[in-house]
Amino acid sequence: MHLKRQKAPKNWPTKRKGTTFVVRPNFSIQKGLPILIILRDLLKLAQNRKEVKKVIHERNILLNRKQVKDEKNTALLFDIMTLIPSKEDYRLELSEGGKFYAKKIKQEESYEKISKIINKKTLKAKKTQLNLSDGRNFISDLKCNVNDSVLINLEKGKIEKCLPLKEKAKVIIFAGKHTGKTGIINNIDLKKNLVKLEINKKEIDVLIKQVMAIE
Repeated sequence: MHLKRQKAPKNWPTKRKGTTFVVRPNFSIQKGLPILIILRDLLKLAQNRKEVKKVIHERNILLNRKQVKDEKNTALLFDIMTLIPSKEDYRLELSEGGKFYAKKIKQEESYEKISKIINKKTLKAKKTQLNLSDGRNFISDLKCNVNDSVLINLEKGKIEKCLPLKEKAKVIIFAGKHTGKTGIINNIDLKKNLVKLEINKKEIDVLIKQVMAIE
């Protein structure tokens, strides 16, 4: 099923005028970008869908250290894309204006990414499963809470550490009218599910579900 260009999310870097349809991602329209959009519109590595498919078919693209097999595959916030021929690495980030962009990073940064804990489950033998915002889940002994973030080692396939959602933590707003802005938590109101953030010496209230701890 196609996605009409006019219906594409505002955080996509696509122009409003052009072909009627754009590629529909296979995971989430709101949370990330299809590989096709990244390779063609952000990195300018191809001019059209046919050229993107050729690059993918030649096994030249990695997403979070794994082979990309479809141009509809979705890169989510903080996902890592590796271009094998040029040995370049990019991380999908949000600009202060709320648009996705590909930030070039050093190779040593390409082996880890941040994701948010959206759910926890207690399994047999009292093991804890952490379910993350990027669709991953991990069995982990780390003491983390829902709404905390974790740093994932992509090469080892495990969680390295927890990034708690707490006062003085640095967070990014990834949804809502303040998307893309970063700030420091001054206060957390669990009853109202709000955090009070300081951004450029001003305070704003944001829903907890719309922020992710990044430090």
